[in-house]
Formats: sequence, structure tokens, C-alpha cells
Amino acid sequence: VQLQACGGGLVQAGGSLRLSCAASGTRFALNAVGWYRQAPGKQREVVARISSDRTTNYADAVKGRFTISRDIRKNTLYLQMNSLKPEDTAIYYCSLVKNRNQYWGQGTQVTVSS
Repeated sequence: VQLQACGGGLVQAGGSLRLSCAASGTRFALNAVGWYRQAPGKQREVVARISSDRTTNYADAVKGRFTISRDIRKNTLYLQMNSLKPEDTAIYYCSLVKNRNQYWGQGTQVTVSS
């Protein structure tokens, strides 16, 4: 299983970005998937997840601003981020759980300037 994330960048507060994560070796539609982030000096935290039963959950800090989705045909996971805030600055990682193993993408940097 390999995950390749992209779409990060530098954006002003209030702006938007869309992160993408392409998978090889498995299908996003069959597994629990999610986006996580890690800010400097902080632990990695969950941002949004789609469980194996298709339930979607968001961290309180991003509810109403971020949307996780997946395109089954393209086998790609997305994170639409709107109304970005400086505190959203972090490295964002896509993740997939398969057979009780958790796989990670390489991370993509998101920087929000005030």
C-alpha cells in the first residue's frame, strides 16, 4: 500500500485549499481512511475520518470548515479546507487502515498566514 498526498501550500487566512491523496495497492472505498496533521512541537492529531461503515467524523477545530471525501472511481481521498486559520498550519497526512495496519502518506505542508 502506498499513499501519495499533495495540494498543500501557502495561503492567507480565510482562504481555501484542497488536499488530495492517491492510493496504490488498495482501494479507498474498502477501508477506513482519514486525514491527520502535525504542527511544530505538537503531536499528530486526527482532522477527519471516514470509518469502514462510512461514518464521517471531524475534529471540533475543523467542523464546518473542512470536508473529507473520496472519489471511488479515481481512488483518491480529498480534504477540502475552507476558512483557513493560522492555527491550521501543519503537515497534513493521509492515512488508511487495512487489515489492522495503518498506512501513511508522506505529508504535505499547509501554511496559513495571518
